[in-house]
Amino acid sequence: MKNILVIGGAGYIGSHTVNLLKKSGYNPIIYDNLSKGYKDVAEILNVKFIKGDLGDRKKLKEVFEKENITAVMHFAAFIEVGESVQEPAKYYENNVVKVTKLLDQMVESGVKNFIFSSTAATFGEPVKDKIDETHQQLPINPYGKSKLMVEKILEDYDTAYGLKSVVLRYFNASGSDKDGIIGESHIPETHLIPLILQAASGKRESIKIFGDDYPTKDGTCIRDFVHVYDLAKAHILGMEKMLKENKSLNYNLGSGEGFSVKEVIEKVKEVTGKDFKVETVEKRAGDPAVLVANSEKAKKELGWEPEYSLEEIINSAWKWENNRRY
Repeated sequence: MKNILVIGGAGYIGSHTVNLLKKSGYNPIIYDNLSKGYKDVAEILNVKFIKGDLGDRKKLKEVFEKENITAVMHFAAFIEVGESVQEPAKYYENNVVKVTKLLDQMVESGVKNFIFSSTAATFGEPVKDKIDETHQQLPINPYGKSKLMVEKILEDYDTAYGLKSVVLRYFNASGSDKDGIIGESHIPETHLIPLILQAASGKRESIKIFGDDYPTKDGTCIRDFVHVYDLAKAHILGMEKMLKENKSLNYNLGSGEGFSVKEVIEKVKEVTGKDFKVETVEKRAGDPAVLVANSEKAKKELGWEPEYSLEEIINSAWKWENNRRY
């Protein structure tokens, strides 16, 4: 059984990937500093938990020496676009400097397989209707820039040190475990669907639309929503291909379908049967108007297919919102 070290495995996407790794016959080990994640996750999923920081080389060295790690998955980035504009130093330190420390320790310890959570934010403003892997990468915020920097670092580490990587550029991760045992829980919450669901449940007074004068069909931003388990599945498929072929890979991961903020709000009202207040406020810095994926490469090379519709995504997230355990 292969040991997979999941950095940030107590967080949202990391925890769902840990769950699927375990169900797929791997031995996931969560490594998390708990700045954003929840230790409850390790107990719920019954997996080993190690508290440690992404940039702590001494701690990482101990883990690599003791645990016989086959591959490392990275889910420990700061992800808030608006915050990255206001506090870029925080993002470059965590998302670039600390990742480099992790990679350096991997090289020193002879662990040469890395799965990296990147983002559609590396592309900036789209020049195609659907964004494939050949799209220009011109990020417009420090968050996207930090992720692109690591992508370039990984290219150089492959050339220099033989460290192989799978770069996975997510569009909008969403949804929760269908059984409701783990789910999306950010403090503060910044993701659209859980924010709308909090308005539907009465935990939030209203849902805010950040700008309604974008060049889109209804003036609000259009995004591609992909279920967290579809993303988790891609991590495992990508890892397996990397291990089998010993080469670095990169894929864009989305449903291929775009929904506006207003459309998502209406779908939540339909699924939940709840009405709630909607407010329009000023745009946020760094938000592109449209981000929709072309994931044909992942489908062709990995046999990956997103299985969950927007309605199913919202249903799973609504179940979690009403029965959350952390």
